[in-house]
Amino acid sequence: MRSKSPYHLTLIVCISEIFALSSIATFPALLPTFQNEWQLSHTAAGWISAGYYAGYMALVPWLSGITDRIDARKIMGFGAILGILTALGYALFAQGFWSALILRFLSGISLAGIYMPGLKVVSDHTEGALQSRFVSFYTASFSIGASLSYLVAGEINAMAGWRWAFATSAIGTLIALVIVILYVPSGKVSITHKRMFLSDIRVVLKSREAMAYVLGYAAHMWELFSFRAWMVAFLVFSIHLQPTGAFTWRPTQVAFLINLIGLPASIGGNELSRRFGRRKVVSWVMIISVGLGAVLGFTAPLPYFLVVLLVILYGITVTGDSASLTAGAVAAAPEGLRGTTLAVHSTIGFGAAFLGPLAIGMVLDIFGGNRLAWGMGFLAMAGGCLLGPFFLHYLGSKAKN
Repeated sequence: MRSKSPYHLTLIVCISEIFALSSIATFPALLPTFQNEWQLSHTAAGWISAGYYAGYMALVPWLSGITDRIDARKIMGFGAILGILTALGYALFAQGFWSALILRFLSGISLAGIYMPGLKVVSDHTEGALQSRFVSFYTASFSIGASLSYLVAGEINAMAGWRWAFATSAIGTLIALVIVILYVPSGKVSITHKRMFLSDIRVVLKSREAMAYVLGYAAHMWELFSFRAWMVAFLVFSIHLQPTGAFTWRPTQVAFLINLIGLPASIGGNELSRRFGRRKVVSWVMIISVGLGAVLGFTAPLPYFLVVLLVILYGITVTGDSASLTAGAVAAAPEGLRGTTLAVHSTIGFGAAFLGPLAIGMVLDIFGGNRLAWGMGFLAMAGGCLLGPFFLHYLGSKAKN
């Protein structure tokens, strides 16, 4: 199929991405439920959250890298099928820590087959000066998918329980599969590309321009996915500290709003980058985010509406650099190696996404899960992002802005 315009094509791929992410937040959205039902420590819960990104990290180098040789649309179809099976598997068979960890690991592999291959399709069909805008639309749509996943998980769990929440997410991924099969166009294949895949990776790793954004993205992902893994649990903790009868908004609904706001924040950050310079804008967003995150964890005893407001503000800063970093990596990719560059970008980035939630869970357990623990947890969350501006300026002296 041929798209009428780059906007039309990007919209189609974004819609498929949104539905494919139906199960991404189902576990973190219901994390307090699983901690109570299965008697999970914060560290154990962190392992399950991290397991999702471990699965992604394990396969994304290959699933994304081969899109230089194989139609990325076929890889997206594989990812959607696996996503359906793992969501249904969790709904039917999850019984505790090990079953949940294995199923979330497999679910992460499904994301590896969808997210970066989808971005490859978008970037292949939107060459030119506005390519970064279309890339930002796609990466920002991740926030829509995640926000809907939080909302649906919370609402379905309240009505019918967590098993039905996962079963419902399988339906969303099925819709994504249908869209991929019927409407998503084929990705471009480098027919004349002769090097071995490992040689391609070495070329990307030697590119200072690309690696400035790749490592900056890793710092961003540590913070972003630690926040996404633990924000519902943090809001639940804050609710327990509120006076009896105080107004509280369901944490999964707050998480929905936070992730939804991530869409304009991410696109807006990229537009600012196009006007004022990518490295400069991204660095300032990261610095502001670190400052806000460093104090947020200590605010749990404050009035709930104020805690929610601060969490929303943090959600804006933590996503404001996302599209800019990925657009920078796409623009800096060595010629003919866009798929491989995205593989490296995503592998290292989601490696940080794997480590972040686990590290925060360990910090919470070390400090006893109390008010101080949440403060220290958010300090660790935000602190990892401090490396971002360093990488961008140390490696990116010749990066494209």
